[in-house]
Amino acid sequence: MTASVGAASDAGYMPRIDMERGHRQMLQACEALEALADQLPGDVDRLGCLMLASTLIPLLDACHGFEEAVVLPAFARTQRDVAIVARLKAEHLQDRCAAEDLVEALSAHGHGRPIGNPEAFGYMLRAFFDSMRRHIAFERDHVLPALAPEG
Repeated sequence: MTASVGAASDAGYMPRIDMERGHRQMLQACEALEALADQLPGDVDRLGCLMLASTLIPLLDACHGFEEAVVLPAFARTQRDVAIVARLKAEHLQDRCAAEDLVEALSAHGHGRPIGNPEAFGYMLRAFFDSMRRHIAFERDHVLPALAPEG
C-alpha cells in the first residue's frame, strides 16, 4: 500500500484514473482493517497494527488531498452542485479525525499495550472501514461518472 495517488503523467493529472487508484488503495486498507477486526478478541497481529498505523493517515491524506485539489473542483464545474462537494469535504474531515483515533489505538496495540476492550476496538475498526466504503461507493456512483473520460 503506497500513497501514490495523484501522480502526474506527461499530460498532468488524470482525475478518473488517479481517483480509481486511490479508491483501490483505500479499499485494500479497509480489507486489512476488516481482517484485523475479524481476529478480535483473539490474538491480533501487532505488526499488522503497526503497518496500518504507519500507512493509514498518509494514504488518506493523499487520496483526500488529490480529490479536493483536482477531482472535486472538476466535479463542481460539471455538476454545479456545491452541496455535494461540501458534504464530501466534510466527510473527509470526519474520516481524518476517525483515522487519527484509530491510528492511536493501532499504534498502542502494535507497541505492546493489550486491547482493553476488544468490542470497542472492533466497533472503532468497523465504523471506520464501513464509512470509507460508503464514501467510496458514493464517489464511484456519482463523482467518477461526471468526470471526463481519459484516453
